[in-house]
Amino acid sequence: MTTPSTVEQYCGQFSADAADLLAELCSLSRSAAPAATEAIKWGHPAFLHPQGTILFVFSGHKKHANFVFTPSTREAFADELVGFTTGKGSVQLPYGKPVPTELLQRMIRYRIREFEDDGVNWM
Repeated sequence: MTTPSTVEQYCGQFSADAADLLAELCSLSRSAAPAATEAIKWGHPAFLHPQGTILFVFSGHKKHANFVFTPSTREAFADELVGFTTGKGSVQLPYGKPVPTELLQRMIRYRIREFEDDGVNWM
């Protein structure tokens, strides 16, 4: 795979199941964080606050996508993430399974608020 320069290029380099899920994550991100700008950071789609701080990142892998927030955002929703494989700030979303849209929207709103109100920067 070549290094993409846009989110669309990134999503387009995956197989159908993965590309569909990544496109859904992109659409969800755009609607939940309309003021954010898109960029490719570390080779993956990132959504940045208008002030330039990374709010969240997502990435495609062989069998799942990762949606990555700050550890504090992930921890705030730990009770609702039971049943998902999680990491320090990440949530794995298996291909072919429904996206927890409402939960991810709330996590995005929380992440924006934690940056704007509490000054929590990217990791």
